[in-house]
Amino acid sequence: MLFKLAYKNIIGAGFRTWLNVFILSLAYFAIISLQGFFVGWSEEASREIKAWDIAEGQFWQQSYDPLDPFTLDDAHGVIPAELAKQVNENKAVPILLTPATIYPDGRMKSVLLKGIKTEQQILELPTKYLQTITNEIPAIIGSKTAKSMHMKVGDFVTIRWRDKNGVFDAIDVKIAHIFSTTVLTVDNNQIWISLSKLQEMLEMPDEATIIVCNTTEIISDLNGWNYKSCSFLLKDLTVMIKTKTIGSSIFYILLLFMAMIAIFDTQVLAIFRRRKEMGTMMALGIRRIQLIALFTLEGIFHALLAIIIGAIYGIPLLNYFQKVGMAIGTSAADFGLSGITDSLYPVYGWKLVAGTIILVLIVTTIVSYLPSRKIAKLEPTDALRGKMTK
Repeated sequence: MLFKLAYKNIIGAGFRTWLNVFILSLAYFAIISLQGFFVGWSEEASREIKAWDIAEGQFWQQSYDPLDPFTLDDAHGVIPAELAKQVNENKAVPILLTPATIYPDGRMKSVLLKGIKTEQQILELPTKYLQTITNEIPAIIGSKTAKSMHMKVGDFVTIRWRDKNGVFDAIDVKIAHIFSTTVLTVDNNQIWISLSKLQEMLEMPDEATIIVCNTTEIISDLNGWNYKSCSFLLKDLTVMIKTKTIGSSIFYILLLFMAMIAIFDTQVLAIFRRRKEMGTMMALGIRRIQLIALFTLEGIFHALLAIIIGAIYGIPLLNYFQKVGMAIGTSAADFGLSGITDSLYPVYGWKLVAGTIILVLIVTTIVSYLPSRKIAKLEPTDALRGKMTK
């Protein structure tokens, strides 16, 4: 009986009910759509960074600190036997790093010179172009680096470096390929050449700075080498997305707050206007707790109807965004965003949808219950006369 009465009452309220339902449906849509974009960003960026840079984890030489360029000269060491076995089984790939200077078109630019095995298949880097066929030294660079330094395939560029003894030397390399990636950590001001050639140039045979692993067989520190898990390597991305999520949540919190205010006012007005109705129902034997449940149910029905209305226009829109994405407006790299394209593609999981529905239902129930507590003090005789018991 209470369910039938609650449904008839909110339908009978007409325009006021549907206005509240529509505003509440917007809260559903805003929360799911915005959170979906952040989930999609996180998954896509993590997937791209793993494919191009970190795989399943990395080992860092103990002196290496990516935030301190002064450590690069000493950040190298002989590959441990345990990791050398992984390298030979194509489960890991060593990378050697050194700071260098290039001179494109007579200009001087600081770059990070990286050496990697040409036959590796762990990372998406097109290292096959580093295989030496002639006496020329091939190199590959990212499209962002090529654009900023005005280089193209076939160009020769002079590179100057310092070996482990502190002796400066220089050589010309040929740009063999320009790859396109959204991962800035393998593109931004970096030049890739063959690992064996860089080891020869630096006089560091069998040494490396980073070892990228495609397996989790070894996940503990080794002598002189520190293991870095994917969760550690993706921490900056995770923190940034979490910060953006908290900032954007202000928008749908305000929208949800507006919807709750509308429902609260509706409940207060309904209790004031339906005093005689409540007195009659109490005189017929309905208990106060049942009246409170009735008004609380009316509020809950607002949330349930909002789910239906939101699904009518929300599902087509969410599917549309999943197919075409949301354009950022310019290159993601210009914002310093690594791992995503120029458009964001949302991901809507069942946990996101279910969590949003449960959240709104709980908040709506609380807001509907609060004004209904006044009924607990209502006397039937006062209600029949149209008065509220003080």
